[in-house]
Amino acid sequence: MKYTAHINIMPLKELLDPQGKAVNGSLHNLGLHQVQDVRVGKHITLSMEASSKEEAEKLTAEACKKLLANQVMESFDFTLTEG
Repeated sequence: MKYTAHINIMPLKELLDPQGKAVNGSLHNLGLHQVQDVRVGKHITLSMEASSKEEAEKLTAEACKKLLANQVMESFDFTLTEG
């Protein structure tokens, strides 16, 4: 069965996000003072063949842990869709 993983990788909340701070400052410079905090991360999609949803979840988590996310500085979550 074919699955698509939609992965979100974000800096840990405890860590400073310099890119998010820069974007936040730029939004304020544009007059968007209502914005209070910006965190910048990554969104990755993976297509894969797996025999079950559980296997697709395992493959996605393994890809995140081994390559896609630096777990010292980033957290990840994902959703799977069939097809």
